[in-house]
Amino acid sequence: MPYAAQSDGTAVPSPYAGGPAPPPRRRRGRTAPVVAVLATVTLLVLVGGAAALYLLDQDDRKPAATPSGPAPAARTDPPESPAGATTAAPSTPAPESSTDPRFVKAGQCVRNDGPAGGKPKLLISDCAPQTYEVLRRIDGATSGEKDAAAKCAKVDGYTNWYFFDSELDTLDFVLCLKQR
Repeated sequence: MPYAAQSDGTAVPSPYAGGPAPPPRRRRGRTAPVVAVLATVTLLVLVGGAAALYLLDQDDRKPAATPSGPAPAARTDPPESPAGATTAAPSTPAPESSTDPRFVKAGQCVRNDGPAGGKPKLLISDCAPQTYEVLRRIDGATSGEKDAAAKCAKVDGYTNWYFFDSELDTLDFVLCLKQR
């Protein structure tokens, strides 16, 4: 019987005399690692993409009013209430859409809802006793208490000041106040 030579040099009996040699055998075993690597890479891409979409979706759910940094440093010198004195009933907010002091204008009034001797919490309110009239609002960068006091020293009739200092200087402001 005639023999045909394979590409690796081994002789295989040929079923046909002088006919073409059969195709060489396929080597198996190299595809399994390639398939495993491709499956792993595909899985990692899918998990990474899902994690990225989840995190991006979480950023969209944050409320717009959430502060992005530490609480603002602020100070006023609120009057001390004598023991047993009654405080005025809370007044209704000004006709503004917010009572946040970031939106107060000169001529409006604010009240301090913070604890006596503690950090002030100003809210826009109607002008009444125990409120503070905003004599002047100074927008722009402020460096703190000394800067606020220096800026308000130029305003006639002021009794107190308040400043808002954020990480973004364009949001900073000083309020020169007169106690009513």
